[in-house]
Amino acid sequence: MIDGAHPPLDPGWVDDVLLAGRPADPCLDLGAPVTRQALRALVADQQAALTAAGLRERGVAALCLPPSLTFISTLLATWRIGAQAILLDHRLTPYEVDRALTRLAPQVVVRAKQAPDGALRGYAQVDAEVSARPGLPAAGPHALVQLSSGSTGPSKVIGRTAADLIAEIDRYRQIDGVPREGERIVSLASMVHVLGLVGGLLYGLSAGVQLAIPPRMTPHGILDTVAASREPTTLLGVPFHIELLASVAEPPPLPQLTGMTTGGELVRTGVYESFVNRYGVRLGNMYGMTEAGVIATDLFGAGRPALRPAPGLTVRERDGELHLAMQNSPYLGDTDPARWSDGWLHTRDAGSVDADTGLVRVLGRRDSQVSVGGLKVDLTEVEHTLADLPEVEGAVVVFDKAVEAYIMLRTPDAETRVRELLAQRLAAYKRPRVLHIVDQLPRTATGKLVRDHSVLRGARQDREAALNLTR
Repeated sequence: MIDGAHPPLDPGWVDDVLLAGRPADPCLDLGAPVTRQALRALVADQQAALTAAGLRERGVAALCLPPSLTFISTLLATWRIGAQAILLDHRLTPYEVDRALTRLAPQVVVRAKQAPDGALRGYAQVDAEVSARPGLPAAGPHALVQLSSGSTGPSKVIGRTAADLIAEIDRYRQIDGVPREGERIVSLASMVHVLGLVGGLLYGLSAGVQLAIPPRMTPHGILDTVAASREPTTLLGVPFHIELLASVAEPPPLPQLTGMTTGGELVRTGVYESFVNRYGVRLGNMYGMTEAGVIATDLFGAGRPALRPAPGLTVRERDGELHLAMQNSPYLGDTDPARWSDGWLHTRDAGSVDADTGLVRVLGRRDSQVSVGGLKVDLTEVEHTLADLPEVEGAVVVFDKAVEAYIMLRTPDAETRVRELLAQRLAAYKRPRVLHIVDQLPRTATGKLVRDHSVLRGARQDREAALNLTR
């Protein structure tokens, strides 16, 4: 139910912050330039369709659309009505979507009339199918509702107000190395999640930075999109994309490429060096969360792996965990005090804050620090060591009564060699007790490696079942 104490979801910020600017200026490029005037017309069309379906101020719409002009215009139209937008990744299964709709109870659901063409598509051309359903109006002031990535367990429901989003856009404006008006962002990050949504789409619209999305998320598709314009261009993605680009042996000359910014997990040293050497540009790191957006950055690699808190944010360390000052809980429903309490968001990330410089070091998930026989083991260190071996294509290391690793091998007979190399590089107490060989490591929709034990066991069982069928 609506709480009378909550103000309206202020629709004015869409025109003032996101759609303002010269009408003829191109602001998006999804296969062809889109001017601000054209985007405003698309938003008006989607606004009419949503209104016809019954969406009103303080209403709730769930968007389950692939990256597209339809997604962008529908999102902005929802906010322009003064309604709350729930973002559901279009790659979710129908079962997962139905569970989310039951859990979140939107009044309107927007889906694509047709399935997008191709798994590696960067964007799609789809029409929206708008349907009304029994649901509830917004229970609070949040303009945006997202689900956390689910890389370590069940997703959390996170709400952010228009003021939260505007404040994050303003933080981006103050960060050295972020693209400025007249430049381009080629975004590889999902617009359903916070990096691609705020760091790419919303910041770009607000700052006059053109946002381009590659037609295909392949190395050549990405590099061709960079080469398609002369404006200074920054790539925006996650470590998965860096590994993809670092695999290109001889990339073409790209004088317009100024650098790349990555969010998510820390890029392994070998991959970092390979990318920088191949492309000759800076590779910056950004630490953030769905709950808060960007928290700390090092966009020039000057302090790697240390990061500087984003302007206006306060980060502290308590008992080895990073906390972020946040006045209100970002979680919808009852808040677990282990996640937010007394004005502090508990990030669940292990790290430290330098008392003199304020620089933050993120050491991985707090649950990556485990005790083996009374000795501390950093699972992130073990994982990076494994992943850097030439015989290993990918690795995830978890703790389940003992250190275990799930790995993808480049050749089927490499397991013995992997064990030999681990014996040379890791003390015995750090080495995985078991190596589980899998065909594919599960990833979230944003490209993060999944660390949920049950999902990883499923990947191992899938491989075993496939091997049994071939015998």
